[in-house]
Amino acid sequence: MIDSTMQETESPLPSPHRSAGRRLSRPSRPVWRLSSGGWRPSQIGIWVMALVVLLSLAAPLVATHDPTAVDLRTGLQPPSPDHWFGTDQLGRDVWSRVVWAGRASLTVAGIVLLLSLAVGLAVGLVSGYGGGWIDNILMRVTDFFYALPQLILALALIGAVGPSRLALVAALAIGGWVTYARLARSLVLSLRQQDFVMAAQATGATHWRVLTRHLLPGTIGPVAVQLSLDAGTTILAIAALSFLGLGIQPPTPEWGAMLVEARPFLDRAPHLVLPPGLAIFLMVFGCNALGEALAEWRRPG
Repeated sequence: MIDSTMQETESPLPSPHRSAGRRLSRPSRPVWRLSSGGWRPSQIGIWVMALVVLLSLAAPLVATHDPTAVDLRTGLQPPSPDHWFGTDQLGRDVWSRVVWAGRASLTVAGIVLLLSLAVGLAVGLVSGYGGGWIDNILMRVTDFFYALPQLILALALIGAVGPSRLALVAALAIGGWVTYARLARSLVLSLRQQDFVMAAQATGATHWRVLTRHLLPGTIGPVAVQLSLDAGTTILAIAALSFLGLGIQPPTPEWGAMLVEARPFLDRAPHLVLPPGLAIFLMVFGCNALGEALAEWRRPG
């Protein structure tokens, strides 16, 4: 009688496998597909951003004219079947310049993000795993760069060495790695106390193997979210520096440079401002939407 009562009142302990399954559960629907409620702004932003990226990468195929060809006889023409977005003050085709400008901006942004990601992950992994004086030195260097405004640092560096594509990449990457270093370190500090990491160390795994096979994969999810958010910020910074004349230099078209060139003709030819401005908006909005969707997809439950 006592045994049956104890069996009825006793609550079974949860299975470790079931608990782990609940913690690791992910929505079955990919981030780019429709939700049950239909289209959401984040999904629209992702698809539009993907379209802009695709057109920019395929610029040699989709451009209808040479983006640098000057024809003063056709200057400031409105949109037409021959010039889809019209022409600028020098008779250059705006559509061709927009897609080629996207190719240039995305190339620079991609290089900046890859450099920032590589340096930041390396610093964060070594700092969090090594601890002690290694952690103190690396984090003090990280705090120094974190305290410097990135745009001001970029302006100072480009102003010192002169505007060029290489200077633009260096100016944006020199402070862009800090966020990834701090994020990776915080993740490693929690992961290195996990049983699977301690088991790998107990079996004699080298530091390199522990870092690359056990700790690095645990940082991919949060870092991917941060990377998508930083992509929009980087594209906006490239456009801002080009608007000031410190970014991608002519004759290479760039969205920010196109805006400053079109400013004197805003009242007569508004078609010069809308395409590059809309391209910047769609890219930044799409990158932020992608980051939001990735964060929601990673959220358990």
